[in-house]
Amino acid sequence: MKFTAQQIAAILDGEVFGNPEEEVFKLSKIEEGEKGSLTFLSNPKYQPYLYTTNASIAIVNNTFQPEKDLKVTLIKVENAYKSFSKLLEFYNEVKNNKLGRETPNFISNSATIGENEYIGAFTYIGENVKIGNNVKIYPNCYIGDNTVIGDYCVFHSGVKIYSETQIGNHCKIHSNCTIGSDGFGFAPNADGNYVAVPQIGNVIIEDYVDIGAGATIDRATLGSTIIRQGVKLDNQIQIAHNVEIGKNTVIAAQTGVAGSTKIGENCMIGGQVGIVGHLTIGNGVKIQAQSGISKNLKDNEVVQGSPAFGYGDFNKSYVYFRNLPKIAATVNNLEKEWKAQNKKE
Repeated sequence: MKFTAQQIAAILDGEVFGNPEEEVFKLSKIEEGEKGSLTFLSNPKYQPYLYTTNASIAIVNNTFQPEKDLKVTLIKVENAYKSFSKLLEFYNEVKNNKLGRETPNFISNSATIGENEYIGAFTYIGENVKIGNNVKIYPNCYIGDNTVIGDYCVFHSGVKIYSETQIGNHCKIHSNCTIGSDGFGFAPNADGNYVAVPQIGNVIIEDYVDIGAGATIDRATLGSTIIRQGVKLDNQIQIAHNVEIGKNTVIAAQTGVAGSTKIGENCMIGGQVGIVGHLTIGNGVKIQAQSGISKNLKDNEVVQGSPAFGYGDFNKSYVYFRNLPKIAATVNNLEKEWKAQNKKE
């Protein structure tokens, strides 16, 4: 699919400098631009490439003033990075704009599905499922009984949604996620074996939530595991039963959150963080990668380490930790000098 500079400028509310009929059909990095490709410049470090790139069109900030002649057609916008991101989103929508129902699939007679849907092959949709408008479900997905899904959701291939799950509008769930599996609940009995505690709750996912590939969100023992509006979860994250994650919190890959922990709004949690159960994490908290959280955190704390403590204190302590051999040698020398001085006396 080809787009002209004028068409792209209309989408981005930008202004063309150069040939408005210049066409592009693919995207590229500025340093790897080829004829027919669209690129962008937001970092001044890459500005020299603008004069040598073979890309046909480049998106730049309104403030950009060329220092020499350009071969590339420019589209000037208020913010080149945001505009290019918007264009990528538009490109994805066009590229993935599939409609209709592929076969084979199974859709229960009691399920209701809105308009403009896409149902990929080998998809299973169970009893009493309710699906909104403009939902795309890619091949090999499973939607369990009594699940409710809002409008404009996208489920990539291999997603498994257990029964009773509730999902809001504009949610995106990537391949091989499992939503609503049993929480990790087992009770020991007298002979040392473990008996599974029935997990009869559900998972609630609010609007505008993104969940990365291979993530798992367990259903609650009782009540609900809740992912609030605007949460962004990276790949391969484990969210245990009865966890609640506040609005607009972002969590990087391979993080695990144990049962019944409550995480506040607008938190930023790095990769491979481990959070024990039954904690309360305040709003605006920042947790550095590979930290272990074993106690409650107040609003706006920034922590690092395992067990984690204040980020500033961690950095100061790390300086000493790296120099421990030198510090130990200094202490040993002082001890020898002290002993030698005492012998003389």
